[in-house]
Amino acid sequence: MAEEQPRAKVNGDIHNITVEDLYDKDKYDLSTMEQQDVMQLLQTQPEGLTSEEAQRRIEKFGHNKLESKEVNPILQFLGFMWNPLSWVMEAAAIVAIALSNGENRPPDYPDFIGIVLLLIANAVIGFLEERQAGNAVKALMDSLAPECKVRRDGEWKTLEASELVPGDIINIKLGDVVPADGRLLQAHGDVSIDQAALTGESLPVGKEAGDEVFSGSTVKQGEAEAVVIGTGTNTFFGRAAKLVGDAGDDIGHLQSILAKIGNFCLSTISLFLVIVIIVQYARFRYSYRRGIDNVLVLLIGGIPIAMPTVLSVTLAIGAKQLAEHKAIVTRITAIEEMAAVTILCSDKTGTLTLNKLIVDKPTIKTYSEEFDGDAVIQLSAYASRTENQDAIDFCIVNSLPEPGLARKGIKELEFKPFNPVIKRTEITYINEADGKTYRVTKGMSHTVLDLCTRDKTEATIKALNDDVDEFARRGLRALAVAIDEIPSGEVGAEGIGFKLVGLLPIYDPPRSDTKETIDRSIALGVSVKMITGDQLAIAKETGRRLGMGDNMFLSKALKDGPPAGSGYTDIDQMVLHADGFAGVYPEHKYEIVERLQAMGYMVAMTGDGVNDAPALSKANVGVAVADASDAARSAADIVLTEPGLSVIVEAIIGSRQIFQRMRNYSIYTCSVTIRIVVGFSILIWAFQFDFPPFMVLIIAMLNDGTIMTISKDRVRPSPYPDAWNLKEIFSYAIVYGLYLTASTVAFVAVCLKTTFFTRKFGLQQFSDPNDFILHSVVYLQVSTISQGLIFITRSRGWFFTERPSILLVCSFIVAQLVAMFIAVYANWGFTQIQGCGWGWAGVAWVWNFIWFAPMDLIKFAMQYFFKPKQQNPEEVKAAASRRASAISGTGSGRYYANRTRSLRSMERPQNFANKLLGTAGKRMDPKEMRRLSSVQATHAGRVLSSGGNNA
Repeated sequence: MAEEQPRAKVNGDIHNITVEDLYDKDKYDLSTMEQQDVMQLLQTQPEGLTSEEAQRRIEKFGHNKLESKEVNPILQFLGFMWNPLSWVMEAAAIVAIALSNGENRPPDYPDFIGIVLLLIANAVIGFLEERQAGNAVKALMDSLAPECKVRRDGEWKTLEASELVPGDIINIKLGDVVPADGRLLQAHGDVSIDQAALTGESLPVGKEAGDEVFSGSTVKQGEAEAVVIGTGTNTFFGRAAKLVGDAGDDIGHLQSILAKIGNFCLSTISLFLVIVIIVQYARFRYSYRRGIDNVLVLLIGGIPIAMPTVLSVTLAIGAKQLAEHKAIVTRITAIEEMAAVTILCSDKTGTLTLNKLIVDKPTIKTYSEEFDGDAVIQLSAYASRTENQDAIDFCIVNSLPEPGLARKGIKELEFKPFNPVIKRTEITYINEADGKTYRVTKGMSHTVLDLCTRDKTEATIKALNDDVDEFARRGLRALAVAIDEIPSGEVGAEGIGFKLVGLLPIYDPPRSDTKETIDRSIALGVSVKMITGDQLAIAKETGRRLGMGDNMFLSKALKDGPPAGSGYTDIDQMVLHADGFAGVYPEHKYEIVERLQAMGYMVAMTGDGVNDAPALSKANVGVAVADASDAARSAADIVLTEPGLSVIVEAIIGSRQIFQRMRNYSIYTCSVTIRIVVGFSILIWAFQFDFPPFMVLIIAMLNDGTIMTISKDRVRPSPYPDAWNLKEIFSYAIVYGLYLTASTVAFVAVCLKTTFFTRKFGLQQFSDPNDFILHSVVYLQVSTISQGLIFITRSRGWFFTERPSILLVCSFIVAQLVAMFIAVYANWGFTQIQGCGWGWAGVAWVWNFIWFAPMDLIKFAMQYFFKPKQQNPEEVKAAASRRASAISGTGSGRYYANRTRSLRSMERPQNFANKLLGTAGKRMDPKEMRRLSSVQATHAGRVLSSGGNNA
């Protein structure tokens, strides 16, 4: 009866079982249930499901992917008009149409229409640019959907992995990525699965019929059929989404910065609005309608309505450019955060290392004068499989000059593959050179040593044990090799006794570009920490080989505190100064990132496995490297499509370029807010000068049209991590804004209070501060010098030494021509302007040139007071010192120092900068990205298309 009870649970129609109940382990534990019960519960057969039944199950269980929220394009478009800055402009539109009545004048329809058009224009530009960038990336990734072999309608078919449902029968073989969680029905030969992406283990795990396999793992040996028991969010890594989701609730860093910039502008406008309203009504006794017009001038001219659009477009275009250079951005605001990263936390297996075992040839040990290191490798290759290999056999065979040498010169009689019980492999063969029969074994050192009976001395035993201990301290795995001669030549016959030949050191080597990547990261002001689930000894050895240091600790130190003698007084200090941590689990990675963030550091986390997903999501920037699991890609903000970390350095440089564009614009737009609000307020107080609201709209439209092109401008990246220094931005804005205000106030004062322009140039003398011609002249003066400010804010040196993009120059010229022709020829009575003629236009231009010339000097003075400081100097210097110490005594010391100085100077954009500008660089071949999944294809495109709002 006890055995029948679980069988009773599985009777019934699967369509009557809820999804929640099916994956409730208290009711149906599909991973431990008897195999026949699994088949019965899922109502499937070895012949597979029918297409009709599979479709029914898709409707019930969903597709085999991590769903991302679909964004409504209409809501996405309206989102550009639903933010605090847009609300103020919308309020201005209401003022123009509803409150601008009285004095026998109709509502201010021109201003109302102009404001609405400005709002729509900004929304359309932002929507189209983001949509285009998002669609480009989505199209790139849609071609990457993985496929699998599944049995449908009694036949084997190749389908997209997203079409799998519980109950499907799938075939997996060497090299395949397991497409869904399943139970093996039958195994052909020895099956081993690489679960490094899930557990961080370097070695594959053997599997047999009845065992569970997990989505995202890789078949390293053998072939098998399996029944699918979990898809989509109900897989092993799908269930980790809760922790990943918990880390994604914070307000984005960029959004908080934009809110502060917006608050600065709104506060400035509000302050001067109150003062202007009081002055014009209480002191000057303005009429209601005249006062409302001045209110509109401050509202329309002061609100940086284009700011959300410009920054969004800058990020969207940047994301598209990065995607073309092997760094796919799934949350576009992560670009800004990548530019500010100061600490890079990196997983070891598959990220810093190849996740591919190799023989450390210089460290091979021999225990007989008959054999050298090459002979040890050759004999161990004899004792390795040449087909359907596991990771160790593949490693050893490929350490030969040619893999074919693994069987050259011998005739194989019998091969015994690795047995987890005896922990060794064995081959019996005839040596064609002497005709003798030999038996060679390789395996665990002590297992092989116990087999040896020939020439086994105390000295040999001690030497082997010492070598094994040394390998362990250095994080190297040890394989012993022994040989036996069989005089009778018969398989299975007794030989003369095994003789110990040598000891092979095996390790997971660093990627070829990892050292350089760490060098460049440190040179860019970013320190690197290793966080791995592997052993401490292995982590330290990897750190030594990479020159990143071996000041590493076990994960238990995060709970127990710094080890005695470490020199650290608390956990935070240890985490900050450690080179890495070993033996960590997901919660440890999460905690390390969280602690660093709590200390004020911007943290990036790289990884490739399910165990990295929570920390990837928690980090300011999560980076999934090539070959990463679906869970890691879904949690990451940036997905690299080239192996290793080298692309991340280029992504950092590219992100810093994009950040510089956003910073330049922020200074510009805050400066314009100050100059419009303060400038026109002073003109009202000093001269009772009433500027037409509609002309402020024209200025805003021309400025926005020009400034949109900054998203593709040429800029130099910072040699240090970038960060939003709002004090600096607001200080620049106040100084620039007040300077431009002074230029306009002084110009109007000269026009009204002196006869200078009349005497020198024979121009009309103004006596009325609201002369329509004076309105045109002031419009031209304000419009032209305001647009010229962008060339000051975009450059660090003299503005004429840093070549802007052709698009920016052309848009500036067009805007200047439009502004000039409006000022010279327009006679628009509805907005109180009259053509000023070429004489006054020339005066306005000369005046602006005179005031524009010293602006670089003002910029240099501001730079003196706001000298860029290296972020986190103690940490970065410590990392640089460790690296310099690690490479001292080698031939690369001088080269490293020169490269560091070169990177720090950054006098010219690096090669990647030129690529970003479209002047060089090859496009990414989609075939190189075939490993990326349909999960990320859906997620990345939708997130980019939505502007990152659902990331």
